[in-house]
Amino acid sequence: MLDHIDKGMRKLAAALAILGGLALIAVMLSTVASVTGRALIPLGLSPIRGDFELVELGTGFAVFAFLPWVQINRQHASVEILTMHLSARTNRLIDLVADILMAMIALLLAWKHWQGTLDKLAYGETTFIIQYPVWWAYASGLVGAIGFVIVSLWCVLLSFRALLSGRDQAHGEVVH
Repeated sequence: MLDHIDKGMRKLAAALAILGGLALIAVMLSTVASVTGRALIPLGLSPIRGDFELVELGTGFAVFAFLPWVQINRQHASVEILTMHLSARTNRLIDLVADILMAMIALLLAWKHWQGTLDKLAYGETTFIIQYPVWWAYASGLVGAIGFVIVSLWCVLLSFRALLSGRDQAHGEVVH
């Protein structure tokens, strides 16, 4: 049963990461098109109107979309100079504490992001140039933030199970 849930969590994290990657590709292509349009103004082309607003939207979504993938694969930056000399049980305990702290951070980020989305929706604020509602950008990032919470809570459960069982857990390509 837990293996089935784990596969689902990994699929969720991978799907969000792929969507984030596609958003970055779209940002890159729109930037290239806009810069090319600026360079070729004498030939009748022009930059994309509101290009920097689109970059902000796509990049914000991508950052939050990558967080679940990084968390489930334990790819956050870490310093192992001390932990490599500790026992496996101590390292499993450290993993559990780190996962609990990360889940708390994920919950805080999602909660504040939710509040920000509701504020932007209530005020009806739009971007300056292309006039799309700002809450759209917040809501797109909220998708990744919620995925981050779900995956972070799952990682807490995995770390707790590893601590109780005394068996290291696999995270992506790395075994802890």
